[in-house]
Amino acid sequence: MCSIAGFYDPSARFLARQTEFEHILHQMGQCQTHRGPDDSGILLTDRCGLSHTRLSIIDLKNGSQPMTRSLGSYPYHIVYNGEIYNLKALKRALFERDVIPKTTSDTEVILLSYLTFGPNFIRQLDGIFAFAIYDEQHNILTLYRDSFGVKPLFYTMHNGTLIFSSELKGLFRFPGICAELDKNGLNEIFGLGPARTPGSGIFRNICELKPGTCMTCSLSGCSTHTYFRFESRPHEDSYEDTIEKTRFLITDAIKRQMVSDVPICTFLSGGVDSSLVSAVCAEELKTQGKTLTTYSFDFTDNDKYFQANSFQPSMDRPYVDQMTAFLHSDHHYLECGSQVQADKLYESVEAHDLPCMADVDSSLLYFCGEVAKQHKVVLTGECADEVFGGYPWFHKETFLNCHTFPWTPDLSPRTQLLHPELLARLDMESYVNNAYESAIGEIPILPGENNTEVNRRRIGYLNIRFFMQTLLNRMDRTSMHSGLEARVPFADRTLVDYVFNIPWEMKARDGIVKNVLRQAARSLLPEEILFRKKSPYPKTYHPHYEKLLAQRLKAVLEQPDCPLRELVDVTAVMLFTDKTKDYGAPWYGQLMAGPQMIAYLLQIEYWLRKYKVNIII
Repeated sequence: MCSIAGFYDPSARFLARQTEFEHILHQMGQCQTHRGPDDSGILLTDRCGLSHTRLSIIDLKNGSQPMTRSLGSYPYHIVYNGEIYNLKALKRALFERDVIPKTTSDTEVILLSYLTFGPNFIRQLDGIFAFAIYDEQHNILTLYRDSFGVKPLFYTMHNGTLIFSSELKGLFRFPGICAELDKNGLNEIFGLGPARTPGSGIFRNICELKPGTCMTCSLSGCSTHTYFRFESRPHEDSYEDTIEKTRFLITDAIKRQMVSDVPICTFLSGGVDSSLVSAVCAEELKTQGKTLTTYSFDFTDNDKYFQANSFQPSMDRPYVDQMTAFLHSDHHYLECGSQVQADKLYESVEAHDLPCMADVDSSLLYFCGEVAKQHKVVLTGECADEVFGGYPWFHKETFLNCHTFPWTPDLSPRTQLLHPELLARLDMESYVNNAYESAIGEIPILPGENNTEVNRRRIGYLNIRFFMQTLLNRMDRTSMHSGLEARVPFADRTLVDYVFNIPWEMKARDGIVKNVLRQAARSLLPEEILFRKKSPYPKTYHPHYEKLLAQRLKAVLEQPDCPLRELVDVTAVMLFTDKTKDYGAPWYGQLMAGPQMIAYLLQIEYWLRKYKVNIII
């Protein structure tokens, strides 16, 4: 994994000011070295500049970027962030055309595939990626992003120049790009956050390339093209064939994503998702005479303060103990304390360049930093709930019929804390409703589906395009902030595309949540793990943590120059910090309840101040 950045102007003369623009490229890369601490490079032509920082995973010696290959006498250049999982198949296709790579680097295979098969080769690419290819002969820059947006790619236009970067901070290193927030950005932060509309970069005039999309820029301008989208299709496989095929697709995805020239590890929570990933990895490594390393996460004194609720029914530790014994893995138990979790809230903002999932992010940021001391590559169980229907909103009528994003069915926990004048100007309910209606309009409904089936299909789509994207952003930023590459086998394109159309009577047969996944994992896991009731990522219930957050937010709001004061109802927020929080009533997802609202507001305040955000409404 790496970072990429650059700029392109089809009529520019960058080489006339070579020193200046090379310095800009260095700065755009330097601010992202956490994503690629092993190597870096830049390339400047008259009309395009490319920057790259590298985390060495494949072909450690020969994979430096930017990389250049020629077609005839014309050079083509690439900067690439990601991993390709069907590298062998791509190489075979090249060999059949007598095209022989000089290295074992996946970067070279991507560039040669582009030269050999043309821009539409992207449809054959299986992996997680964001990359840019510059064609000097035709003066064309093309940007690509993977099907589900596992890897980020932001861009903006400034005086005719396209600027792009893996992270937002890279854009701000280009002269003239400022952190500005308009009405739409405020609605994203307060109405949808920590989720955001696909394509939104939150900041004014800044976008993110949508998943499954490529952008082509030339003298004719810039245009985008969607190369992957969901299709609603009748599911024709029998129940037994569905289980068998799902088992193959899952295990195949996990094994393909183990490709690495450095040792891998897994995150293990004791739930069915991470346990299945760990079990397949452990068995595969065993055939190589190797032992899998696993990591689990918890919070200091959680055994004392844990509060079971409908969203988080059990602690992980007993199930982790059972799985580590089953796997014979080299296991490491990691704990995060309240002080660290609170302190890391601000570093999480810097990792995202945005407010994020509060302490759900800050704790994972800490854990990833600890794992990165020993490993560069980790496989996780992320995305299984979105794909296989593991969340409560797939099952309860109140969520199915809420006609809005089911993880935020009620905006009042947000709106009651905002300044009344701001709230009136934002028209937040209309903004959120428009985002919802636009999203559900993207997925076609099959003839004969009743209202419940239609709602489940829509919720499935929303989960993948909104909720899963938020968790993928979280995983990428928290891991890559420490130079750790996180892979997500359950976000495999072929797997997701297949499971999306499995009917609900199979997905939840006999009332079993994620039934298809559990049945597909039979014989691979102990029964207690296989049918454990879903419990999400752990969070702290320590009373000291909530008190610490409340003290910090009050102290911040008492400062006369606090940028948050103009956006919130200070009196309402002060009263809110004094109330006992309900840990079982989330305002976003399953984990973000009262304490996380305080943490989120702290992140917003820090973000506004740190990035010197200029609000324009």
